[in-house]
Amino acid sequence: MRWAAHVTGWGLLGFVGLPSCTGEGGGARGPSTLGQTGATAESSAPRIRAKATIAGAPGSDIKGEVTFVELEGNMPVPGVEIQARITGPADRLTPGPHGLHIHENAKGGCVPPFKSAGGHFDPGPAGNPDPDVNHPYHLGDIPNLVVDNSGKGEMKATTSRITLGPGPLTLFDTNGSVIVVHEKPDQGVPGKPESGISGGPRIACGVIELDPGGG
Repeated sequence: MRWAAHVTGWGLLGFVGLPSCTGEGGGARGPSTLGQTGATAESSAPRIRAKATIAGAPGSDIKGEVTFVELEGNMPVPGVEIQARITGPADRLTPGPHGLHIHENAKGGCVPPFKSAGGHFDPGPAGNPDPDVNHPYHLGDIPNLVVDNSGKGEMKATTSRITLGPGPLTLFDTNGSVIVVHEKPDQGVPGKPESGISGGPRIACGVIELDPGGG
């Protein structure tokens, strides 16, 4: 398997190539893709929607929204479309890439420093939510948020690693899920525990909730 993803920003364009699903801590995940939304996804009818309202620590002025659309015919394609738009002052949300991940626990809400979010979303018997060790093979790993010089960041991708509806890959399991923004770039490789290779300190967070107006 190979995973690829396009990352777009307001005025910035980058490409992230994630390695094939073989290597440290990878395990078997089943069919999985990350990529820019294409014609097939765009022509499919939305099925379920969700969103997360992103906020940093009080006074940080980091804010934004991440939306999710599960497209008709998911499992494994066309998948779930994810779009993030997040803004903040340059001294807190610095220009450049920032790690952006789905984390495994929404029960504690999003209270700074956002430790209650737990590790990366990675359910199943082969799962390992350690943010660095099993990275970037987690089901909750998505491309970096890219921030421009005016403090505007955007990420858009389509993934078949998750679902919004019921099932073993749903974000709405017993403890829910959140989106976390990190201070530093996600380097896209595995590392030692607490090495920060997947983004380091957590600077903003949002609980993922079903959008009652979707579907």
